[in-house]
Amino acid sequence: MSELTITLLRLGYLVLLWVFVLSAIGVLRRDLYGTKIVDRRGTAPRTRAVGTAGTAQAAPQAGGRGSRAARASTTPTRLVVTEGPLRGTTLPLGSSAVLIGRAPSCTLVLDDDYSSSRHARIFPQGGQWLVEDLGSTNGTFLGDVKVRQPTAVPPGAQVRIGQSVIELQR
Repeated sequence: MSELTITLLRLGYLVLLWVFVLSAIGVLRRDLYGTKIVDRRGTAPRTRAVGTAGTAQAAPQAGGRGSRAARASTTPTRLVVTEGPLRGTTLPLGSSAVLIGRAPSCTLVLDDDYSSSRHARIFPQGGQWLVEDLGSTNGTFLGDVKVRQPTAVPPGAQVRIGQSVIELQR
């Protein structure tokens, strides 16, 4: 082999070695500093404002219907973390699902080793809220019962996800 070929092989090997070292440093950096926390406080007030306006407009219409007004008063309006690292965190409930897990794309991001990246989902259907386990490793519990299929969550019932306990409140 020529001297040029050997020099090019050495340089290629050196570049490959540096790519490996830099990728290892990137992995260590992500492991040490964790995931990027997404600030969602900017969107929560807008959701509340829309929900408040919708409720104010719906109130005059519900005056003649007692069942609709009664159902609205028993429907949960917020999701509250009652135990765990995020104790005291409150999310307003709207018409969309709440995704719970460790992934930054979740609505409620749990910093918990016992929860999966996409652990569970709480969603409205037929005038009630349901909880569904999304194939998590450690499971989702409604009270002491493991959730195996979408299950209705009454207001005040405790949903355990890892070390966190979540309740739907009025």
